[in-house]
Amino acid sequence: MCDYSLHNVKSRPAKIGDRLTTRRFNTGTGGFAAPEDAATAVCVLPGTELAFAEPVRCGPSVNAYVVNYTTAIFRQVNMDNPQTHHDALEFPDGHVALLTDVFADQQATVLQLPAQPLPATEAADEKRAAQVG
Repeated sequence: MCDYSLHNVKSRPAKIGDRLTTRRFNTGTGGFAAPEDAATAVCVLPGTELAFAEPVRCGPSVNAYVVNYTTAIFRQVNMDNPQTHHDALEFPDGHVALLTDVFADQQATVLQLPAQPLPATEAADEKRAAQVG
Protein backbone atom coordinates (compact mmCIF):
# COMPACT_ATOMS: atom_id res chain seq x y z
CA MET A 1 0.00 0.00 0.00
CA CYS A 2 1.04 3.60 -0.16
CA ASP A 3 0.65 5.73 2.93
CA TYR A 4 -2.12 8.34 2.96
CA SER A 5 0.33 11.18 2.35
CA LEU A 6 1.49 9.54 -0.90
CA HIS A 7 -1.96 9.44 -2.50
CA ASN A 8 -1.12 12.45 -4.68
CA VAL A 9 2.20 10.97 -5.84
CA LYS A 10 2.48 8.93 -9.04
CA SER A 11 2.62 5.28 -8.00
CA ARG A 12 2.59 1.69 -9.16
CA PRO A 13 2.30 -1.68 -7.41
CA ALA A 14 5.38 -3.65 -6.36
CA LYS A 15 6.43 -6.71 -8.36
CA ILE A 16 8.56 -9.69 -7.34
CA GLY A 17 12.21 -8.91 -8.04
CA ASP A 18 11.76 -5.12 -7.92
CA ARG A 19 14.88 -3.36 -6.68
CA LEU A 20 13.52 -0.44 -4.69
CA THR A 21 15.10 2.55 -3.00
CA THR A 22 13.83 4.23 0.14
CA ARG A 23 13.37 7.95 -0.36
CA ARG A 24 11.65 11.05 0.93
CA PHE A 25 8.87 12.26 -1.34
CA ASN A 26 7.81 15.89 -1.67
CA THR A 27 4.91 15.22 0.69
CA GLY A 28 7.29 14.85 3.65
CA THR A 29 6.71 11.10 3.79
CA GLY A 30 9.19 8.33 3.21
CA GLY A 31 8.50 5.32 1.06
CA PHE A 32 9.83 3.09 -1.69
CA ALA A 33 10.74 4.56 -5.07
CA ALA A 34 10.70 2.84 -8.41
CA PRO A 35 14.11 2.09 -9.92
CA GLU A 36 13.03 3.48 -13.29
CA ASP A 37 11.68 6.75 -11.85
CA ALA A 38 12.62 8.13 -8.43
CA ALA A 39 9.45 10.27 -8.44
CA THR A 40 7.23 7.16 -8.61
CA ALA A 41 6.18 5.61 -5.31
CA VAL A 42 6.00 1.83 -5.27
CA CYS A 43 3.04 0.59 -3.27
CA VAL A 44 3.78 -2.60 -1.35
CA LEU A 45 1.05 -4.95 -0.13
CA PRO A 46 0.96 -5.98 3.54
CA GLY A 47 2.78 -9.30 3.92
CA THR A 48 5.32 -8.57 1.18
CA GLU A 49 8.79 -9.89 2.04
CA LEU A 50 11.75 -7.59 1.41
CA ALA A 51 15.52 -8.04 1.52
CA PHE A 52 17.69 -4.99 2.14
CA ALA A 53 21.24 -4.73 0.83
CA GLU A 54 22.50 -3.73 4.30
CA PRO A 55 21.16 -3.56 7.87
CA VAL A 56 18.37 -0.98 7.95
CA ARG A 57 19.05 2.52 9.31
CA CYS A 58 16.05 4.30 10.76
CA GLY A 59 14.66 6.61 13.39
CA PRO A 60 14.53 10.36 13.78
CA SER A 61 17.96 11.81 13.00
CA VAL A 62 18.52 12.65 16.68
CA ASN A 63 17.85 9.07 17.80
CA ALA A 64 19.00 7.14 14.74
CA TYR A 65 19.56 3.41 15.08
CA VAL A 66 20.43 0.40 12.94
CA VAL A 67 18.25 -2.69 12.86
CA ASN A 68 20.70 -5.56 12.51
CA TYR A 69 18.57 -7.44 10.01
CA THR A 70 18.41 -7.27 6.24
CA THR A 71 14.97 -8.85 5.85
CA ALA A 72 11.58 -7.46 6.77
CA ILE A 73 7.89 -7.97 6.13
CA PHE A 74 5.82 -4.99 5.07
CA ARG A 75 2.92 -4.33 7.47
CA GLN A 76 0.27 -1.69 8.06
CA VAL A 77 -0.14 -0.34 11.57
CA ASN A 78 -2.29 2.27 13.35
CA MET A 79 -5.17 1.60 10.95
CA ASP A 80 -7.66 2.96 13.48
CA ASN A 81 -6.10 6.42 13.05
CA PRO A 82 -6.49 7.74 9.49
CA GLN A 83 -4.28 10.79 10.15
CA THR A 84 -1.07 8.94 10.93
CA HIS A 85 1.44 6.85 9.01
CA HIS A 86 0.49 3.23 8.44
CA ASP A 87 3.28 1.75 6.34
CA ALA A 88 5.78 -0.17 8.46
CA LEU A 89 8.46 -2.85 8.36
CA GLU A 90 8.46 -5.78 10.77
CA PHE A 91 11.87 -7.33 11.37
CA PRO A 92 12.63 -10.95 12.41
CA ASP A 93 12.90 -10.01 16.09
CA GLY A 94 9.41 -8.44 16.05
CA HIS A 95 10.64 -4.84 15.99
CA VAL A 96 8.37 -2.63 13.88
CA ALA A 97 9.61 0.60 12.28
CA LEU A 98 7.46 3.04 10.34
CA LEU A 99 8.57 3.22 6.73
CA THR A 100 8.60 7.01 6.94
CA ASP A 101 11.29 6.68 9.66
CA VAL A 102 13.59 4.57 7.47
CA PHE A 103 16.51 6.60 6.15
CA ALA A 104 16.55 7.43 2.45
CA ASP A 105 18.78 5.78 -0.18
CA GLN A 106 18.61 2.23 1.14
CA GLN A 107 18.20 -0.57 -1.40
CA ALA A 108 15.61 -3.32 -1.01
CA THR A 109 14.48 -6.18 -3.23
CA VAL A 110 10.94 -7.56 -3.27
CA LEU A 111 11.36 -11.26 -2.50
CA GLN A 112 7.76 -12.40 -2.29
CA LEU A 113 4.29 -10.90 -2.54
CA PRO A 114 1.54 -12.09 -0.20
CA ALA A 115 -0.77 -14.84 -1.40
CA GLN A 116 -3.96 -13.48 -2.89
CA PRO A 117 -7.31 -15.17 -2.25
CA LEU A 118 -8.82 -16.90 -5.26
CA PRO A 119 -11.79 -15.25 -6.94
CA ALA A 120 -15.06 -16.98 -5.99
CA THR A 121 -15.37 -18.68 -9.40
CA GLU A 122 -11.87 -20.18 -9.22
CA ALA A 123 -12.43 -21.33 -5.63
CA ALA A 124 -15.67 -23.06 -6.69
CA ASP A 125 -13.86 -24.72 -9.63
CA GLU A 126 -11.14 -26.03 -7.31
CA LYS A 127 -13.73 -27.34 -4.86
CA ARG A 128 -15.56 -29.20 -7.67
CA ALA A 129 -12.27 -30.61 -8.98
CA ALA A 130 -11.37 -31.90 -5.50
CA GLN A 131 -14.76 -33.63 -5.21
CA VAL A 132 -14.51 -35.23 -8.64
CA GLY A 133 -11.04 -36.69 -8.09
